[in-house]
Amino acid sequence: MTAHILDWTRTHTTGMWWMAGLSALAFVATLIIVPVVVVRIPADYFAYASRHPGPWANQHFVLRMLVIAVKNILGGSLIAVGTLMLVLPGQGLLTIAIGSMLLDFPGKYRLERWLVSRGSVLLAINWLRKRAGRVPLEL
Repeated sequence: MTAHILDWTRTHTTGMWWMAGLSALAFVATLIIVPVVVVRIPADYFAYASRHPGPWANQHFVLRMLVIAVKNILGGSLIAVGTLMLVLPGQGLLTIAIGSMLLDFPGKYRLERWLVSRGSVLLAINWLRKRAGRVPLEL
């Protein structure tokens, strides 16, 4: 079995280099994007029992559905790439988490609030926010 995998990697070196390059690019992108997103979260985003309507809620129905479709496609793609990165070099779990944030599914807001309320996650988020001169998140 191991010999077959080694033979496959030897015969597909170009594809392996492409996957390694894309993994490295995704790693660098997550290092840049995650702090930017965390800093932009409104301080009271998780302070309410239910999510407030988003900025697209008052837009035309077709435009709103287009935005939701693009977000879900991007989120699904990031989850797929993150799953691949679990066995390839890169930030697989972080990429899956970012993809999950983009998806729209029932119970998502409760899951987000639960994750952010974990002590170590909240400390890390508020540390990033403090470095950027933002107030800590309110739960």
